[in-house]
Amino acid sequence: MTEPTLYVVATPIGNLGDMVPRAVETLQTVQLIAAEDTRHSAKLLEHFHIKTPLLAYHDHSDSKRTQYLIEKLRAGESIALISDAGTPLVSDPGYQLVAAAQAAGVRVVPIPGACALIAALAASGLASDRFSFEGFLPAKQVARQKRLAELVGNTGTTIFYEAPHRILESLQDVVAVFGAERPVVVARELTKTFETFLTGSAADVLAQVAADSNQQRGEIVLLVQGAPKPDAAALDSEATRIMALLAAELPPKKASALAENITGVKKKQLYQWYVDQK
Repeated sequence: MTEPTLYVVATPIGNLGDMVPRAVETLQTVQLIAAEDTRHSAKLLEHFHIKTPLLAYHDHSDSKRTQYLIEKLRAGESIALISDAGTPLVSDPGYQLVAAAQAAGVRVVPIPGACALIAALAASGLASDRFSFEGFLPAKQVARQKRLAELVGNTGTTIFYEAPHRILESLQDVVAVFGAERPVVVARELTKTFETFLTGSAADVLAQVAADSNQQRGEIVLLVQGAPKPDAAALDSEATRIMALLAAELPPKKASALAENITGVKKKQLYQWYVDQK
C-alpha cells in the first residue's frame, strides 16, 4: 500500500507549457485535489485531462475543512494541494494544512514548478544572491509607507506582489521612502502574452507606469534593489584614527579586534578599511 501523502503541487503562472510532467502525474494519481478556487483549477485539469475530484481549500476555509482533509490522509488517501497559480503557500493559502499534516505525522512532498517571484528575480537584472519576499504591501498608504520604512535599509533585493489597482500608489511610496534614484523593476504578466519588464530608477519606472494604463493591469511583481552595503568609507574619522594607531603597533587582525572594543565599530569593517589603505 502506498504511503498516504500530501503533495504541494506548483501549477503554471500563465503559460500552460510550464506545467511539469511530475505535477500532471501527481494530480492524476492522488485521490483528491484541494484547490484554492475549484472553478479556476477545473480549467487546468480539463486541459491536462485530469479527472481527479476537486475540493475547495482557501483562506476562508475553517478548521473543520482542514481536519476533514487530515482524516482522509489518515485513512490512507493521498491529496494534492494547489493554488490558482504558482507554488502554493507563497502568498497563497495552504500552510495550515501543511502544518496540520506534519503534526499528524503525514508525509508532505513538494512538487516544484513555477513561482512568480523567482521568475521575476531571475530576469530582473537585480542581485539575486540575497533577497527577501514581503508578499503584498498594506492597502492603506500610512501602513504601506511604514512597512517600506522598515525595509529601506535592506541590502538584499526586496520583492513584493502588488495588485494592479495599487501599483501606482505603491511606486509613489517607494519613491517617497526609498528615494527617486533607487533602482526598481516592475515585472508584469510573467509567462503570458503581454509579459513586460520595466526597469530603471523608482522615479523613471513610476513615470512609465503612470503614462501607460496597460502597465496597470494583470499580475505584478515589484522588485527593489537593496540599499548600498556599509563600507569602510562610512567610518568616522575617530574610528579610522584609532585603527591606524593600533595597526602601527599590532598585527591588523589584533588591531581591528581591539579597535572594535574601543569604538564599537565592527572589526571586519575596521580591518577592511585598513586593507583598503594599502
